[in-house]
Amino acid sequence: MCGINVIVGEDPGNNLIQQMMRSTAHRGPDFSDFTQVSESLYFAGNRLKILDLSDASNQPMWDRERKCVLVWNGAIYNYQDLRNELLTLGFVFSSNSDSEVLLYWLKYYGENGIPKLKGMFAIAFADLSKNKLILARDPSGEKPLYYAEENGKKYFSSESKAIRIALLPKNRIDTKQFVPYFYQRHSYPSETFFENIKQFPPGNAWVFDLKGSEVAGLKWKFPKSNQEKKTRENFEDLLKDAVIHNFHAERPVGQLLSGGADSSLIYALWYEETGEPLPTYTATFDIGKMGKYSDPDFVKKFGKKYFSLNREIKIDLKTLQDNWNSYILSLDQPIGDSAGFLTWMIAKEASKEVKVLITGAGADELFGGYNRHLAFQKYLRHPFFWKGLKKLLPFKIFNSNLKKMLESIQDDSDLTFLQMAALENIPEEFLDSFLNLYPKSEFHLKNALEWDRSFYLVNDVLKIHDGACMAHGIEGRSPYLDCNLISLSQSLTEEEIHEQIGKKWIKEALEKRGLGFISKRKKLGFGLPLAEWTKEKSFLDWIIEPIRKMENEWGQHFPEKMRNLGFDPSKAEGRQFLQIWNLFLLASWLEANK
Repeated sequence: MCGINVIVGEDPGNNLIQQMMRSTAHRGPDFSDFTQVSESLYFAGNRLKILDLSDASNQPMWDRERKCVLVWNGAIYNYQDLRNELLTLGFVFSSNSDSEVLLYWLKYYGENGIPKLKGMFAIAFADLSKNKLILARDPSGEKPLYYAEENGKKYFSSESKAIRIALLPKNRIDTKQFVPYFYQRHSYPSETFFENIKQFPPGNAWVFDLKGSEVAGLKWKFPKSNQEKKTRENFEDLLKDAVIHNFHAERPVGQLLSGGADSSLIYALWYEETGEPLPTYTATFDIGKMGKYSDPDFVKKFGKKYFSLNREIKIDLKTLQDNWNSYILSLDQPIGDSAGFLTWMIAKEASKEVKVLITGAGADELFGGYNRHLAFQKYLRHPFFWKGLKKLLPFKIFNSNLKKMLESIQDDSDLTFLQMAALENIPEEFLDSFLNLYPKSEFHLKNALEWDRSFYLVNDVLKIHDGACMAHGIEGRSPYLDCNLISLSQSLTEEEIHEQIGKKWIKEALEKRGLGFISKRKKLGFGLPLAEWTKEKSFLDWIIEPIRKMENEWGQHFPEKMRNLGFDPSKAEGRQFLQIWNLFLLASWLEANK
């Protein structure tokens, strides 16, 4: 089930809920329907069939007495355990789906049962006998959920654009989101680029009566890890269980395979457990760039031991330009990350063969895999050395990455990492809006990983993953985000995190399998070859004019650095090719959503 829509308020009417339902139909192309739950409550859903392909699992799903009804988006990986518990309580099931299990679980336990759900989800559930409406979103934020309130009515949906249909007059672009977009690639976590449309917070459940009056709320976090010994063997066992649960489906499953550590280990564990080769998908670029972007070479070498039905997907400038308008129209919210288009193209090709696409998302955030984690660790070990080196910045002796690291160094360690994680140093006038969101423990490295998990992963990586897959009617899944693995990561002490930086357990697991050539591979971010393309005149000619046009129309709302770069993109230096791409994406999205 991959698209939900809810209207609550006086006489919302059939037509509007159907319009919202149709706008999210790409998320669940196998079945769509709506129902009037009560006099002032409507549910609609779009279903992508993954488990129990029969009509018995279509949604909205009512119980036999038509007292409870559910629409939801996601997957409950421990649904069989929950089902067994419900069977002992006397419940009888007519399907094999996690949807029916979730329906009766919520009927029996209500919102108090939600913390026991292990999976990814956005849920709307109504119980007529208790006059109760529950909305909930998983604590990893894997599945999106948006909401708005206007004229006494409340709207909830898997996509902000569906809610925009309901708001009259048409709501405007929220210009306050240009600041976080320029420095962090996306809107503030609670906001969207549409005025008055908000993001439902991860790890929250809201409880209303059936007329929309709020009566209660619930917040929950990941359970504490029960792993007394935090070892690679325990990590591998948990990841293996996560792989089995995530790959479980009654429709074809495939995997994005980059030839990097995270995706390679996932596939290796699957193949060792089952011996079953699956379709895998690898991006490849122009031959001239393959020295740096050598994913296919690593995948081919990996395939000699762990065979897969690999497909190489070639991405060049013509591919980008031919697909750009379709990509922009599919974007619910703009996210300045070229991995978005790359994932979208892979999902487009994968959708011809599979209905579930597995990725390695989450491993870097949980186990310190980004270059900024290594840089921050170096800073924490010798802060006075790095602060002294920063004083030499006026000299042009540093490459762009080292220069970025030195510019990020502040008197406060947490603020130092916040700047490291930003695309450019955030000016003091905007800092509080980010610092208020930053983790507050006494452990600096622990805070850094939690910032990347709760802020960057949720608002960038997972959002582009969900959007890219759903645009083509397939479900994206991420085994590393299994709640037991997150609990394990969060249970690590500061000292253990220092030891883990660089994804120690993942690399040791690869080396044990004779895959040292992958574990030793230099870290390369997943994305387009922008540094190379921005040196090509045809690419610059294509992107610069839309950026200048955007600056002319919207520039008065931009932060100063953003406006200067938008006014003259040709003056971009060093790492600013990333910002040029982000401005082009934003310009394209604003033009399509004015």
